[in-house]
Amino acid sequence: MNIEIVEKSDHLKLIEIWESSVRATHDFLAEDDIKELKPLILEQYFDAVDLRCAKNAHGEIQGFCGVHDGNIEMLFISPDARGKGIGVMLSAHTIKEQGASKVDVNEQNEQALGFYQHIGFKVIGRSPVDGQGKPYPLLHMAL
Repeated sequence: MNIEIVEKSDHLKLIEIWESSVRATHDFLAEDDIKELKPLILEQYFDAVDLRCAKNAHGEIQGFCGVHDGNIEMLFISPDARGKGIGVMLSAHTIKEQGASKVDVNEQNEQALGFYQHIGFKVIGRSPVDGQGKPYPLLHMAL
């Protein structure tokens, strides 16, 4: 598995991974929320973060991570690649190479919360709404 800088031409593959991952892990989101977020992520959020991806030996993207200002803003793994250490590898890379030390996690996403706790993050705060002002509480975590 190789970690590489994401090219703009990779964005359509990333949004496919994002959507399939969200559907597999964010069961608390309504369909309208996913439809509202998808174009924002593709057209705005990808360009607002430093994106890295994990590619397998065939050059296929298996997951990606975006960092901004020391905060992991997005970490998504293709559902068929989950459980293979890709998230740990991407996280370790972002911490070491991109200076990431914080992350916000949806409180209802117990898998993500457990993952970040497993790699050393601790909850340091909570917000009652997400970044779009929706009623999906966020847990603020830091190393």
